[in-house]
Amino acid sequence: MILRRSVILALGAMPLLSREVFSQAAVKVRRVGLLSSGAPLTDTNDVVVGLSAGFSKRGYVIGSSLLFQRRAAEGVPDRLPGLVDDLKSEAELIITNSYAAAHVVKDRSNIPVVAITGADPVATGLIDSLAHPGGNITGVGEVAADLSAKRLEVFKDAFPNLRKIAMLWNADDLGMTLRFKSAEGAARTLGFEIQPLGVREPEDFAAAFDAMARDRPDAILMVTDALTSLNRKRVFEFAAQQKLPAIYEYAFLVRDGGLMSYGPDMDEVYDRAADLAVRILKGARPADLPFEQPTRFRLAINKKTLEALGLTIPGAMLMRADEVVD
Repeated sequence: MILRRSVILALGAMPLLSREVFSQAAVKVRRVGLLSSGAPLTDTNDVVVGLSAGFSKRGYVIGSSLLFQRRAAEGVPDRLPGLVDDLKSEAELIITNSYAAAHVVKDRSNIPVVAITGADPVATGLIDSLAHPGGNITGVGEVAADLSAKRLEVFKDAFPNLRKIAMLWNADDLGMTLRFKSAEGAARTLGFEIQPLGVREPEDFAAAFDAMARDRPDAILMVTDALTSLNRKRVFEFAAQQKLPAIYEYAFLVRDGGLMSYGPDMDEVYDRAADLAVRILKGARPADLPFEQPTRFRLAINKKTLEALGLTIPGAMLMRADEVVD
């Protein structure tokens, strides 16, 4: 009798145990690599926050059903190959936040890549075409030529008397050099004189500042990559000392103290990058997923920096700004 009761109890518990085992097996943990050319990817980093929101929106629980494997070159491009090799063994997909990082992954691995890049992905040879990227890469990137012209038009609306613009960019990065050339072409079309100031390492910023001190421009445009971003505070300080207006490409630079920016809505970019990544995790091939472009753009103005520079802009500019930092 005791044996019969034990068998019945055991059989009765089997459906419950089966459901628990099935539930545990159904939750497959996905591992996604995040590769930065610049600063470490902390939990509060805009890239991590934006991608986390995108994955969460699509049903993944960060830290549970999806784990980020993070690596950052901290502005030293030579570190990227080793970081890629690390991620190849730890992740099933890599999301990069720069042309340089995406290019290294493409060269060293067949692992799927979702590239978030400001460089023209076709002109740099990263992909075959926007519609059919080919290889192991898709992503989200800007139309540099159109955006450069629009950015400079916004700058001219804010400061109608601008004539000469100094442009800072990383001359060792093909993607950023093409962005500079795009901005240079747009500026000449709009009637600006260009002062080209390419930098290749942190020590070059002092020489660029000296050049501007000797031959003063009316304003500065900074092309953003890991090198210029990591040295942004120096650019902010020089612009403040010289009372020069400066325009940047992304709103985070304005929140950090830069004067103004016009560029893609990065919340949209991160959301679309997460969507592409999820589609790949579900079996899609990167080569079959069109390389997407941002559709929303934002104007950000730092009112405190504007006042510190002793500058004014038309009231309509502040009214049209999507973000005003006080």
